[in-house]
Amino acid sequence: MRLTLCNEVVRELLFSQQCALAASLGYEGLEVAPFTLDAEAPHLLPAGWRQRLRATAAEAGIAITGLHWLLLAPPGLSITSADPAVRARTLDVIERLIGLCADLGGTYLVHGSPRQRQVAGPDDAARAEEALALAADRAAAVGVTWCLEPLSPRETNWATSVAEAAAIVERIGHPALRTMLDTCAAGQGGEGGEAEAVPALLDRFLPTGLLHHIHLNDRNRRAPGQGEDRFGPILAALDRHGYAGLCGVEPFDYLPDGPGSAAFAAGYLRGVAERAA
Repeated sequence: MRLTLCNEVVRELLFSQQCALAASLGYEGLEVAPFTLDAEAPHLLPAGWRQRLRATAAEAGIAITGLHWLLLAPPGLSITSADPAVRARTLDVIERLIGLCADLGGTYLVHGSPRQRQVAGPDDAARAEEALALAADRAAAVGVTWCLEPLSPRETNWATSVAEAAAIVERIGHPALRTMLDTCAAGQGGEGGEAEAVPALLDRFLPTGLLHHIHLNDRNRRAPGQGEDRFGPILAALDRHGYAGLCGVEPFDYLPDGPGSAAFAAGYLRGVAERAA
């Protein structure tokens, strides 16, 4: 099991301290939310800053594994908007974030951003798919993978299940576009959401090659082990299918705080994995 820590969990720390903490807890790296680097225009980070961030992680013995929470900053982005200016700006940010990921040494970008993908009109979903196709082309050019993250119907109304996201990925048919699974989102259920338990979803979709990444969190939005979800069967399913990718730890409710949540998750997940070995 390879763990990476979503860095907004410890965003109050300096980046060097985030790296040192992640390394001390046994994480392979940080999965970076761009807004933690620059709250206004992270896609425009200067080249020297990018080099320093990558070097800082390497000095701590970890990597910047990828990016997530992509379209929060700058404000006003949307992959479904019919407004030409909004669309042009969004596609430009996407292209530049892909470049940022590659410059930082990351290998994937997780496209969640529920508010920036709401479908309201008849052509909105088609515009979203076109944006993904363009993102995949750019991702392939720099050797990274764009991952469409299924989110629960409580958060968005497009790509609300792994099956729906997988169908979108297959329809576009680009090797640099894949989907993923977030255990919190998958655990919410509801109309339009997941009808299967997470282990069953993994059994169904890992063999397809469409699942490129995993986020681990309890459905109560806390760290794994801080709620009622059982992660033993989830880790067993990953192992059963030989999943060799990264698992990002992404709680949203930090108990007792960010560093404590990161530490608890790492210890709990490794304990579960060791008991199953």
